[in-house]
Amino acid sequence: MKRQHASLISLTLISSFIAPYSAIGAPPRNPDKTVNCDILVVGGGLSGAATAYEGLLAGRTVCITELTDWLGGQISSQGTSALDERPTQRAKQFYSRGYLELRQRIERQYKGDLNPGDCWVSDSCYLPRDGHEILSAMLKDAERKGRGKLEWFPNTVVKDLEYSSDGKLINAAIAIQHQPAKGAPPLNTFPLSQTIEDAYTYENSSRFAKNIIRLVPKPTKAKGNTNAPNWYVVDASETGEIIALADVPYRLGIDARSYLEPSSSSATNDPYCTQGFTYTFAMEATEQPQNQTMPPFYPQYAPYYSYELKRLASFPLVFTYRRIWSPRDGEPMEFGGVKFSAPAPEDISMQNWTWGNDYRPGTSADNLIYTRPQLQASGQLKPGSWMGGLRTDALRKGEEISQGYYYWLVAGKTDSQLGDGVKQLHPNNRYLSGLDSPMGTAHGLSKHPYMREGRRIIGRPSWGQPQGFMIWEIDISRRNYDDEFYRKTLPADEYRRLKAALAGLEATAVLSGQQKPDSVARRTRSTIFPDAVGIGHYAIDFHPCMTKSPPEAPGNTEREGERRGAGQAYPFQIALRAMIPQKIDNLIVGGKSIATSHIAAAAYRVHSFEWSAGAAAGTTAAFALKNGVAPYQLVDELPKPEPQLQILKQLLEKNGNPTAFPDTSIFNQNWEDWK
Repeated sequence: MKRQHASLISLTLISSFIAPYSAIGAPPRNPDKTVNCDILVVGGGLSGAATAYEGLLAGRTVCITELTDWLGGQISSQGTSALDERPTQRAKQFYSRGYLELRQRIERQYKGDLNPGDCWVSDSCYLPRDGHEILSAMLKDAERKGRGKLEWFPNTVVKDLEYSSDGKLINAAIAIQHQPAKGAPPLNTFPLSQTIEDAYTYENSSRFAKNIIRLVPKPTKAKGNTNAPNWYVVDASETGEIIALADVPYRLGIDARSYLEPSSSSATNDPYCTQGFTYTFAMEATEQPQNQTMPPFYPQYAPYYSYELKRLASFPLVFTYRRIWSPRDGEPMEFGGVKFSAPAPEDISMQNWTWGNDYRPGTSADNLIYTRPQLQASGQLKPGSWMGGLRTDALRKGEEISQGYYYWLVAGKTDSQLGDGVKQLHPNNRYLSGLDSPMGTAHGLSKHPYMREGRRIIGRPSWGQPQGFMIWEIDISRRNYDDEFYRKTLPADEYRRLKAALAGLEATAVLSGQQKPDSVARRTRSTIFPDAVGIGHYAIDFHPCMTKSPPEAPGNTEREGERRGAGQAYPFQIALRAMIPQKIDNLIVGGKSIATSHIAAAAYRVHSFEWSAGAAAGTTAAFALKNGVAPYQLVDELPKPEPQLQILKQLLEKNGNPTAFPDTSIFNQNWEDWK
C-alpha cells in the first residue's frame, strides 16, 4: 500500500482557509445539466450502494449522490472497515447476495485473507480505500450484467426538491457538485466541519467550483396504473437528510417509555439524545519512538478519555481491536480473556472507541442532528435554504476529540473512569495523515463521521399501529421483562400490554384478564412481519449521549438508563412498512432511517443490515416501476392478503436476498442457537 505519512495536522492551523459564504436561497443560475434517473439514491453508503446494485441488475438507470468521493459509508468514507457480524449468521453465510459478494471480493483483494488486519472484533478488518474500490467495481459489473446505467455523483449534495401540485410526489431534485476551485487545495484537505457549509452553497467560492445538477425522472410512463410514480427517490443518507428536507413525519433520539419501548431511559421523548458519532482515524505501530505533538485543544477533552473498563485497560488490546493492516505476525498475547497477536511495526489500527473518539452530545445546546423545530428556527426548511441539517460546531468538536484521543493513547497519563496509575505512554506509534493515508485525507480523520443513529421515519398508519408503523424494542429484544424494573416502572395496564404483546397466541387471554401476565412464557423469537423484505442480526448496542453540555465536561456521565435497553437480540426482519414514509408516494427510505425506535435502531444499524435494507429498496423501486404500483399499495390492505407483495417477496428470495431467517414461523420458538 502506498502511504504518505504527515505530521498530525492541527485543526486550528487549517481553519484559517475559510471560504466566504454567500446567500443560501435560490440558485444563482439555471442548472448546468439535467440528468434522467429511474432511481435517485441520496447517499453512497452501504445501503445506497446496495440499492444501486439491485437497481442496476434490474436494468434501471440509477443516480447516486454522495457528499464524499468514496462509496461505502461505514466501510470507506467513515473508516469503520471492520464488519460487524453475529457468529451464527456469519457461520451460515446467511446474507444478501451483494453482501456475500462484497465479503468475497474483500477476500480476493487480500489474496485469500478476509482479515488482513488480524483484528479480533471481526472476521474482516481491512483498509477503507479498498472498500470504496471494491464497491465501485461491484456496481460497474452490476451495470454491465443487468444492462442498467449508473450515474455517479461524488462530492454532491441535494439542495432542494420539487414536488407535484398535490405534494405527493418528488418531481425533481436540485443538487450541487463541488470540485476544487482554481488554485485551491485538493479535496479532502480540510475536515468536514470546514467544508460542509460551502458544499451546500450554490455560488462558487475560493475553495470550490460548483455545478448545479437537476435530477429528474426519465420521460416515460410507468406500466399499469398511469398515476403510479415514474421514478423513485431513496433516502440512503447517514442522517435521514431527505426525510427532513421533505418534512415527512419522523422521530429523533429517545422514544417515551411504553409497553413497546419498556427499557426507555425517559418517560417522554427526547430528540436531543442520539447515539454518539465518531470520526475514525488510523495509526501505525513503529520500531522507534515518535515525536508526539499535543494538539492545542487537547486539554479541553483530556477529562473525557478512558479505557472505560479494567478488562479493556490495555493499549495492545485496544490497538488490535480494529487493526486493519498487519503485514507480519506479532507475539501471542492475552488480556481480559481476549487472545490476540501483539502489535508489530507497520501494523495499522483504526480507532473507534466509546470513551475515546466518540462524541456524544445530548442537549439542545450541542446536538449534532437538528430537530424539526431547530430546522424551522434556522430557516433551513424554506425553499433553497437547506444546509444539511447538522450543527457544524458539533462536527468540529467531534473532529477535535478524535485527534485528541490519538494523543491520549500515545502520550496521555489520565483515565476519567479508572483513575490514576492506569494509563501508560506508548510513543512507538504514528498518526497517519495525507491524501494517500488509509482515510484518504490530509488531516487523517475519516471523510465523514461514523453515524450510529439519524432521523427515523414514522411509517404510515397500519393495523395495530394507527399512529404510524414502527419497529420497537419488544419486536427484537431477548430481554426477560419479568425484571423488577418493568413491574415497578410501567403502570399495571402497560405491564399487562407488554406481556400480552410477547404472548403470541395467548395475547387475548392476557389482555382480557383470563390469564395473569406473569404466567406468560418468555417469547424466544422476534416479531414476524408479513411484509418482511430483508433481514438483520446484531446486538442492541449503545453509545449513549452524555448528561451535561458540553459532553467532554469534567465528571460528565452517560445519560442515566440509556444502556438499560442494550443486550442481545433475536434475528430480525425489515418490514416494508418501515421503509415507506408518510405524505410522499415516491420516496423510499433505506439504511438507518427506516421506522425503528431508538432502542431497536441500536441493532438496525450495522453493515449487513444496511445492505439488506438497500437491496430491498432497490428491488422494490424497480418492481414498482415495472408493475405500475406505488410501494404503499403493496401493504395498505394488510393483514388481508396482498398478492403483489407476495410476488415482490418471491422476487427478493429468488434473487438471493432473504426476507426471513431459516425456519421462521409463529410456531417455531427455537431461536436460542442464533447467537
